[in-house]
Amino acid sequence: MSKIEVKTSQEAEEREGESVGSSEKDTAKSKKSGKEERQKSIEEMTKQELIEKLKDVEQKSQENYDLYMRTYAEMENVKRRGAKEREELAKFANATLIKELLPVIDSLEKALSHAEDGSNPSGLAEGIKLTLNGLMDTLEKEGLEEVKATGKPFDPNFHEAISQQADDTVPPKHVIMEMQKGYLLNGRLIRPSMVVISQGNGQKKDNEEDHA
Repeated sequence: MSKIEVKTSQEAEEREGESVGSSEKDTAKSKKSGKEERQKSIEEMTKQELIEKLKDVEQKSQENYDLYMRTYAEMENVKRRGAKEREELAKFANATLIKELLPVIDSLEKALSHAEDGSNPSGLAEGIKLTLNGLMDTLEKEGLEEVKATGKPFDPNFHEAISQQADDTVPPKHVIMEMQKGYLLNGRLIRPSMVVISQGNGQKKDNEEDHA
């Protein structure tokens, strides 16, 4: 390769380097110029324009804050609903099993009643009583409780009437007797009480009809 060709190649590389350097300088200069123009435009804004811009910024800030608060409130509501659902699930997870045990309780109570009438050995009555009490203690820990019925005003939310009877010792529309006990599980009715309701003094009612 001749000296002339080497020199020409070097000159070309130098010119290319100068071109790149010039391009970078132009870009930096352009950025600086744009920045100065932006600064200048803000400086040239009137007081009213600055106030309007500040109001826009405040409005956007308030909108962002409101969005944050709504999102936070929704998240809290989701957490509360989830906690409540888990609590309800835990309370009534055994509801089906307890319902199936209620007839067993009925049978034990009937057996205890017969055993205590004197025709059976006292040991049998005591054994049934201990079994029944143990079972009830266990179920009460799970939230089971009896529905109050006898002597109480009839309440269709907790009682199911199977018949009515005249009774001058019990006020009308009150429960005379309970044919089958009702139960609540953690405050929720799982079986209503089967009851007989008083019609009041039937003899007095008959006399009033005769006089009429």
